Amino acid sequence: MPWVNSSWRSYVARICVRCLVSGRVQGVWFRDSTRRKAEELGITGSAANLRDGRVEVIACGEPVSVERLKDWLWQGPPAAEVTSVDCETIPEGPVAGFGIA
Repeated sequence: MPWVNSSWRSYVARICVRCLVSGRVQGVWFRDSTRRKAEELGITGSAANLRDGRVEVIACGEPVSVERLKDWLWQGPPAAEVTSVDCETIPEGPVAGFGIA
């Protein structure tokens, strides 16, 4: 769904993805680091710990920014050891802010 970027006064494509990040990703500041990176990239969404040890990331924004976040998820914060990042496109997501659950 396109949205208007008022500073450029143009339509910008907006995509949303749901990524499941596996490995040593809980208890290593992964969610907060993801929030900071997402805010730096102008991405809205959320990061949540799952019961099975993975982290779920919902990310919405300009395609280039979302791709950069997806690349960053493979690295994560220094203490993380990411073994896989599985992403799928979703129809919609949060339009403001980046939450941690």
